[in-house]
Order: sequence, then structure tokens, then C-alpha cells
Amino acid sequence: MGRFTLAFLLVFSTSSFAFSDEHKTRVYADISGDLFHRGHVEFFKQARTLGDSLVIGVLSDETIASYKRVPVLTLQDRVAVIEACKYVDEVIADPPLRVTKEWLEEHKIDIVVQGDDFSDDMILDQYKVPYEMGILRLVHYTEGISTTDIIARIKSRIAEDSL
Repeated sequence: MGRFTLAFLLVFSTSSFAFSDEHKTRVYADISGDLFHRGHVEFFKQARTLGDSLVIGVLSDETIASYKRVPVLTLQDRVAVIEACKYVDEVIADPPLRVTKEWLEEHKIDIVVQGDDFSDDMILDQYKVPYEMGILRLVHYTEGISTTDIIARIKSRIAEDSL
């Protein structure tokens, strides 16, 4: 299945939850949140529109290092900054990278969100359970800003200053 096909299916799929009128839709996304920037804010802003509250899982240093680099900021620092974002209603420190149905039910999660920059293989690896449950949604990735870009800019400026 191609990336566009998977993204189309995820964005336009619907879940078949039957809740009372009192139910508030809880949206969940996990993130490293390192060197917090406008791309993170845009991601939260888009995710928040999908429900009544946004729950952000801030991944541990060890979890992040298992698939990319070790974060610059500590877990405690990343949690504090993300808790301060106006789009975020709740933060869960050190959630599992691959959530289970039981974990989603325990935290009363209705929708799981990821940026559309993930490949189909990464989606199916890290979000297989929410995908199979029909509750995974993709939101647009903010081009032109990333933690990796910020780190590269810092290194470049240090190199320029040392000339």
C-alpha cells in the first residue's frame, strides 16, 4: 500500500464508538518534543481539532534513542515545556512507543494522531494497534522546521564562528 493510500485511509476512516452525550473525545499523540518549536505547536494545534482534549505522550530518552538520536533536553524539561502549550490538556511521561489496546482503553483514548511524514512501514510498526482499531489519524507535517534542522543550524553557526 502506498503512502498516499495509507494516509487517505487513515484520515478518512471513522471509528464506531458509541458513547453517551457526556463523552469527551480524547486525542492522543506521542512525541519526543526535543527543542520545542513551531512545528510541534502546529502538530498539537491540528491534533487538538480532532477532539475535546489532547493528551501528549512524551517519550523517554531511551525510547527515542532506539529509533533516532538521544534528545538534547531531558524528559523532565520536555514534559514541562509541552505541559505549558495551550493546545495540550494532559501529558503522560514515558508512554510505550507501541501502544496496546489495553493501554489505549486504560487512558480512555479515542483517536491517535501522527504526522504524515512517517512511511507506511513506520506507521504499521509503531501504530499498528490504533490503525487496526480504525482510530489512527494523520495530520500535515510542518515543512521547514525540525529539531534536526535546528541542531544543524547550531552546528553550522558554531563552525562559521570558529573560522
